[in-house]
Amino acid sequence: MKYLWTIEKGFLKDIVDQFPDPAPAYTTISTLISRMVKKGYIGFEKYGRDKEYYPKITKTEYFKNHFKEIVSGFFNNSSSQFASFFTKNSDLSLEELRELESILQEKIKDKKQQ
Repeated sequence: MKYLWTIEKGFLKDIVDQFPDPAPAYTTISTLISRMVKKGYIGFEKYGRDKEYYPKITKTEYFKNHFKEIVSGFFNNSSSQFASFFTKNSDLSLEELRELESILQEKIKDKKQQ
C-alpha cells in the first residue's frame, strides 16, 4: 500500500519498481495486490490484459482499520489497555510522552464540549 499511495496509480511493474533492492518476487507482490483487491483496499482498471491499480482507501482509513483489529484481537476491544501496553513497552522519550499527554488533554477537552 505504501508504494501505491506514493505513485497514486500504476501497473504491477510500476509498483514493483518502487521497492528497494532486493525487491520481493514479482509473483509475491502480485499475490499481495490480489488479496488487497479482494479486501477492497485496491481497485483497478483493465487495459487489455494489464491492470492499472489504484488505492481505494486512504492511509488513515487503512491504519484505522488495522488498529481496530489489533485492539479487538489483542486488547479485548479496550483502547486504554492498548495505550497502557504501548506506553509501558515502548522506549518513548520525554518529548514523545509530553506530546502524547497533549494529545490526550486535547481529546479530553473535545469530549467535555460534546
